Amino acid sequence: MHRSTWFFGIATIFITTLLTANITAVKLADFGTFPLIGETVLPAAIIIFPLSYIVGDILTEVYGFAATRRVIWMGFFANLILVIFIYLCQLLPPAVFWNGQEAYENILGFTSRLLIASFTAYLVGEFANSMILARLKVITEGRWLFIRTISSTVVGQGIDSALFITIAFLNVLDGSDLIRMIALQWSFKVLYEVIATPLTYAIVGFLKQKENIDIYDEETSFNPLQLR
Repeated sequence: MHRSTWFFGIATIFITTLLTANITAVKLADFGTFPLIGETVLPAAIIIFPLSYIVGDILTEVYGFAATRRVIWMGFFANLILVIFIYLCQLLPPAVFWNGQEAYENILGFTSRLLIASFTAYLVGEFANSMILARLKVITEGRWLFIRTISSTVVGQGIDSALFITIAFLNVLDGSDLIRMIALQWSFKVLYEVIATPLTYAIVGFLKQKENIDIYDEETSFNPLQLR
């Protein structure tokens, strides 16, 4: 695995955005009312989580799928450890003078259904995004980065949004509301990627020059479970 300071810095940003998004996702934010859409209410983490896909694109484009695969699994286990520690702290008896136990459980507590939805959507979506980007890089011989990043995000974020919302809210929300929420989240995330494309180009160009590296996954195994 590539072991430069830059690589570990980018990997740290990836994991940090993931953990921060999972904690802040509990807040529902009102993004305003728009024609044809109406009131737009989305998790506050919608402004953070798409960054993990952008950083994932940077990792895959520069360091390749094999290195990114390890970072995706690192993010998964970091999130799992976070959930375990939050739950263990929740089990501790609160001080008699502290009135925040209910608020703690409401804000930081996780239901098994939400955990399954979150972990499943994360793994499938991130791996789909990275695999598509890596394969397209080989097919296009490294050209048209903006088309490749947006294409991989359209698929990866679409899978992520569809899996999470379906698993988390099936039989809780009406079918039309499920579809609307999936479409809103997916559209916002893709727009986020499009707006961030110039920044992605700049960082990718900087890292390739600084690291003198540009991995093409021509011989790479795309098995998500293979960590070598």
